[in-house]
Amino acid sequence: MTPRPQDVPTIGPYLGRTKIAYFSMEIGIRTEMHTYSGGLGVLAGDTVRSAADLGLPMVFVTLISRAGYLRQEFDAEGRQIDHTDPWTPEDYATPLRAKVAVPINGETVWIQPWLYRMEGVQGHSVPILLLDTDLPENRAEDRTITDSLYGGDASYRLRQEIVLGIGGLRILQALGFTIATYHMNEGHAALLALDLLRRYPRPADLIKPKEIAFELRRVREACVFTTHTPVEAGHDQFDYGLVNELLPRFIDLDQLKMLAGPDRMNMTRLALSLSGYVNGVAVRHAETTRHMFPGYQVRAVTNGVHLATWAHPAMAQLFSENIPHWQIEPEWLSRADRLPANAVWSAHQTAKQELVDLVKERTGRALDPELPTLGFARRMTGYKRPDLLLSDIARLRAIAKKSPFQIVMAGKAHPKDLGGKEVIHKIHGLAKELGDEVPVVFLPGYDMDLARHIVSGVDVWVNNPVPPLEASGTSGMKAALNGVLNLSVLDGWWVEGWVEGVTGWSIGTDREAEVGADDLYTKLEGTVLPAWTHDHDRWLWMMRQAISKVAFFFNTHRMMRRYAAEAYL
Repeated sequence: MTPRPQDVPTIGPYLGRTKIAYFSMEIGIRTEMHTYSGGLGVLAGDTVRSAADLGLPMVFVTLISRAGYLRQEFDAEGRQIDHTDPWTPEDYATPLRAKVAVPINGETVWIQPWLYRMEGVQGHSVPILLLDTDLPENRAEDRTITDSLYGGDASYRLRQEIVLGIGGLRILQALGFTIATYHMNEGHAALLALDLLRRYPRPADLIKPKEIAFELRRVREACVFTTHTPVEAGHDQFDYGLVNELLPRFIDLDQLKMLAGPDRMNMTRLALSLSGYVNGVAVRHAETTRHMFPGYQVRAVTNGVHLATWAHPAMAQLFSENIPHWQIEPEWLSRADRLPANAVWSAHQTAKQELVDLVKERTGRALDPELPTLGFARRMTGYKRPDLLLSDIARLRAIAKKSPFQIVMAGKAHPKDLGGKEVIHKIHGLAKELGDEVPVVFLPGYDMDLARHIVSGVDVWVNNPVPPLEASGTSGMKAALNGVLNLSVLDGWWVEGWVEGVTGWSIGTDREAEVGADDLYTKLEGTVLPAWTHDHDRWLWMMRQAISKVAFFFNTHRMMRRYAAEAYL
């Protein structure tokens, strides 16, 4: 049943107490609202949920993304077919009366916010503002600026980032918020900091660094920046000619080049220059970022997941019966190693059977719930190496002949990522070649609901990006919360959560650059599958260790408490 629109006529109840604004290009609010594409947005959604649970004085700002990101379909050969993925804002959010204008390419573009309230478990709620340019006041081409998440060319993307950063800042002021701290989740919103810089009284000539020192200090005191990607292509950059075309006379070009880079406007570098608190999303990722951008202080606040969202209902019930305060005080999950082994296994088997049923419904393929099931679900792109597990068919067959297993995969490739699309096509071909010797299913339409089924229903979570290109990788945290064991390259969060033979296993060794398929197969054949087959009690023990040693720490409640104490205050 489609939920009724929320009856929220005004933003008034939030104005007096809200001091922190969190900007993100995408936020995974709920599956039916197609305002997210993957990990960045899902993490932002978990951030909102924890902020609501903890009663933090925050407002969240994003784009409405009416056409969504991508609805994925496969043809008969396993090639990805891209569709728009529209949703109806009226079913979930309420338009607010305020409108603001931003100048883009010499035209006035009007922006209206929609309000969605995220309710927390203790009765608190936080507002999410979804920015919309599909207004009658705008020209046809400007009405589509907030349509497609990560769509279009460079001009379209920069227009979106103008709306998010500059427009979002002005929307907050028009609504009456008094914000002390602006948190930019990735560099897409960095123009808000640039707009703040323009607002302080300053000399007419801003070219020399000493003349903007005071203004920079004021802006940096107000801005927090979280960077998420160690991949160069993940940092938005725009030609200064395009910047000058879309934002003429917005700020002195020489000053902008000092802040954002001499050749192109690098949004990450701009955010780094204008933020007083900067963090990566894992300890290893912060190290990598400091190497990429020397001279900046980059702290580490390791990501987490919202436990109540990602725990399978059967597992959540088990937690509630034995650890009553786990949703608000995740630290209590450190006692999950005391949970009854049979109860943990029963809860997991419930989740696994649901995944088996879902696979049957969506693909017609009948998986065996008694076989160990490996899961891999990520954005389909080269550095994440989604085809590594299937790269040696002969070796896989030999392993499966001794210890049978099956594989469940999912993930979308960006419409312009031809390499990612080819990997999806290749995986489908390899799956057909393996047939019933090693059952492999690739589920279409990877979204939050499907992710919940996979992270709770598989037995082993596989993650094998090229190190050190993993920023964090929260899917493995969700899996561990549900008693699923990780088999992962030592990168991202897993460097911190990994205890060999306890919370899961490593692929290769720490700081090993060339971790390949042989490392993966050797660990799978020699350690993981024998543990499943020959030592069930040990496996059950490890499941409980994974919950107690991962979930208690790698959660967004801990993450948000750190932001509140270290960044916001």
